[in-house]
Amino acid sequence: MYEGYLTDIPGIKVGHAQSEEGMTGCTVIICEKGATGGVDVRGSAPGTRETDLFKAEKMVDKVHGVVLSGGSAFGLEAASGVMKYLEEKDIGFDVGVTKVPIVASAVIFDLNIGDHRIRPDFNMGYSACQNASSSERPQGNVGCGMGATVGKILGPNKAMKSGLGSATVKIGNLLVSAIVAVNSFGDIYDFESNKQIAGVYDYENNQMLNTIEIMKEMNKDLGFNVQNTTIGLIATNAILTKGEANKVSQMAHNGFARTINPIHTMVDGDTIFTMATNEVKADISLIGTLAAEAMAKAIINGVLFAEESHGLRAAKINN
Repeated sequence: MYEGYLTDIPGIKVGHAQSEEGMTGCTVIICEKGATGGVDVRGSAPGTRETDLFKAEKMVDKVHGVVLSGGSAFGLEAASGVMKYLEEKDIGFDVGVTKVPIVASAVIFDLNIGDHRIRPDFNMGYSACQNASSSERPQGNVGCGMGATVGKILGPNKAMKSGLGSATVKIGNLLVSAIVAVNSFGDIYDFESNKQIAGVYDYENNQMLNTIEIMKEMNKDLGFNVQNTTIGLIATNAILTKGEANKVSQMAHNGFARTINPIHTMVDGDTIFTMATNEVKADISLIGTLAAEAMAKAIINGVLFAEESHGLRAAKINN
């Protein structure tokens, strides 16, 4: 397992709320002073909120919160609870009569594990903010990782349990950290050894299978019978423009590609946000490279910290 957590970045708070009955939850990342934001959506089935604001030509240049949520599109409601919390704390974009918190969000599909009628909502988003701190460092079956699973080409009952992971890379005064809910269609590989550590699972013969090989054998449209999406965020103390933050999000997807195979499919909604607190000057190519490394490590942590649940095995047990 890799070291570090998103709260290694000064000014960043992380909070979680979840339902064990619903096997779903949300994770909120807060920067009270506002952070330069970026985003890159690579999957073809995303569920997102406020991503247009991150375009370089748009007026708003700071984001105050990002919500990673379960519940598919229903889970976007959690961001409203985050907005309410931040407004009460007088945090947001000053429009004269009030301050409007800038809160973006992305969701994963986890309705097929636990009670699908229980989803992250206004109250869960608000609770996640109440739980937010710069000191707690939970991973695995927590927040948005509560209902996360991987390797679903043969259906949800032949997947493996995964979760929420985080990791940090440091070079001198520069800090680059990632947090991610690992909920992929594809299998998970240790990027250092190239060994498969989680994915589609044959529960009768007690062995992992290979999604790519199964796809080749099936050779047909997957349709909407498998629903996924891996979503995450890069936080850094680097000084970035919105355009540069978008580039960091783009490069961070290389961390997805190193650890998840296949990735960015028609049945994934893979999305990565960036939040920069603008304290340290650094080369953008270096920041993006470190972001990919941090994201790859966070994905491995999300898998290895996960606990077996609802009859689905976890990599921790297999290892």
